[in-house]
Amino acid sequence: MFRRMTLVAALAFFAGVLSARAEDKKDQPFDDTAFVKMAASDGMHEVMLGKIAAAMAKNDDVKKFAERLVKDHSKANEELKAAAKSANIAVPEKMDEKHMKHVDHFQNYKGTNFDADFLKHEVADHTEAVALFTRASKEAKNPQIKDFATKTLPTLQAHLEMAKKLSK
Repeated sequence: MFRRMTLVAALAFFAGVLSARAEDKKDQPFDDTAFVKMAASDGMHEVMLGKIAAAMAKNDDVKKFAERLVKDHSKANEELKAAAKSANIAVPEKMDEKHMKHVDHFQNYKGTNFDADFLKHEVADHTEAVALFTRASKEAKNPQIKDFATKTLPTLQAHLEMAKKLSK
């Protein structure tokens, strides 16, 4: 019971930090290069987490969701590379530190309910991604980056809805 309360408190704190970060970023002008960097890191992170969850999840629906994450985010990662190349923006080849910590956490999972913790993470992560891609679809300067964000947004929204549904 204490573990669950600690996890809930940590997730609430994490959601608050994400919300504060999102508010901070809204005040800053949109930057296509920063978007590409964040989207690339998040995409690599989703592919890795999907592979981990496909192997470690207990529930078949969670495994299927994880496999879909791998497929959809792998495709989006390739599309991002193409859009960024045409926009003359370098795409990072490695995840940022934040995303790597999430991968490490799930790769070395020590909790008691992998499926529930994974789905909570996916809800939080896709909520943040939907906000980022919504903004990019409206504010990106480069047409290829804007088109990529606009085209990818429905997939991210579908992932968010699936994660929420599976969490219940």
